[in-house]
Amino acid sequence: MTQPARRGRMPAVNDADIRRVARTVLAEHGPEALTLRAIARDLGITAPALYRYYASREDLVGALRRDICVDLADDLAGQVAELPDDGVVQLFAICKGFRRWALTHPHEFTLVFASPNGENPGGVRQFDEPFGRVFLGAAGRLLTTYDLVTPSTDTIPGALREDLIDFQTELLAMLAESGQKFPAEKLDLGVAYLMMTLWARLYGHVTLEVFGNYPLPVTDPDALFDATLADLARSIGLTGPPLP
Repeated sequence: MTQPARRGRMPAVNDADIRRVARTVLAEHGPEALTLRAIARDLGITAPALYRYYASREDLVGALRRDICVDLADDLAGQVAELPDDGVVQLFAICKGFRRWALTHPHEFTLVFASPNGENPGGVRQFDEPFGRVFLGAAGRLLTTYDLVTPSTDTIPGALREDLIDFQTELLAMLAESGQKFPAEKLDLGVAYLMMTLWARLYGHVTLEVFGNYPLPVTDPDALFDATLADLARSIGLTGPPLP
């Protein structure tokens, strides 16, 4: 009687293997290629086997987002650690470091910063994840040591006040958690509004550059970005070159 052929044993994988392969698929092919089937194929296993670790593609994407944010934060924090303890120098170095990272990791940037999170619990809000904390740490040092020109609360649109109050509360809590002795009175609604609009301008510029959507050809994008940072510095009352 012929014995039935034994099926090959499925390779042993773990969570680290899954994330490593997923990061490779993302970096080489983009977020659209990030499917459980593609990851399983590269691991030599079946797609259903991945459900032992992740309930859905969205769960895996959420884990990747968090991993990417941690790696970005570690990279920027390492750069900041080598700089003088000056909020201006550190904050603008972080801005430049964020742009460099986005241009060299466009698919990771797209997944984390240019993809809708919806109601996905694995999504991140940029100001309260690791990258955001590095950014806020430098901003906190800037606010405590420099007298900035901030918008008057009278100029803030009334429809934004409630959101800004919530943002202000969370910012103060995060700065406190970071160990900074930050005077609460310095973080008024004008400062909260300023931080939100500065991030919007920085993020908007980087996004346009990553996706090649400048409204006109730019032969020297480095010069344009440096000019943008210098303009941001002047808008908040900083004089002299803010760039490291």
